[in-house]
Amino acid sequence: MIASLLALGLGLPLAGCDRQTATVPQGEAPARTDAAQAAESAPPRSYPTGRLDRSHAGAQAPDTIFEDPQGDPARMADFRGRPVLVNLWATWCGPCVVEMPSLDGLARREGDRVAVLALSQDMQGRQKVTDFFAARDFAKLEPYLDPNLDFMTSLRIDTLPTTILYDAEGREVWRMTGMADWESDRAVRLLREAGT
Repeated sequence: MIASLLALGLGLPLAGCDRQTATVPQGEAPARTDAAQAAESAPPRSYPTGRLDRSHAGAQAPDTIFEDPQGDPARMADFRGRPVLVNLWATWCGPCVVEMPSLDGLARREGDRVAVLALSQDMQGRQKVTDFFAARDFAKLEPYLDPNLDFMTSLRIDTLPTTILYDAEGREVWRMTGMADWESDRAVRLLREAGT
């Protein structure tokens, strides 16, 4: 009992899904971890904050192609001129699902000052992501899709959710590994680092 509680407690400080889960073959549902199940059922404001990483500051955003909400090709260069917050997530990732409403709240609050991209890393096709969005009443978030995991792979990211803030010139400011409350005062302060 104590060992399982410790394992659960050790998983929650970062509260993310690792790459091993992220690379489940297409069509198969990944095994849900105790930490992911606990994170998904946690009250919205009680979850832990992910790990802030500034070691990649100044790196240019990858030039990989992903899909916009209509399924058309998009690149980070399409968003130049304003800061962009890219949230790498998946429908099967419990911590990702938990933080989505606060990410939508941030997108609603920031309006056009910051582009907020919910970039799905689901490999099961657009319909899976579209259904996820249809089942929720997001005010501002739209479903972007990276079906080949090119964005995640190019940055060598192995944990979902990972959220990266880019400045108006497409340079990384920081990244957050694990879930966060994007409507918190801390999130507001962190966003200001991109000049918003």
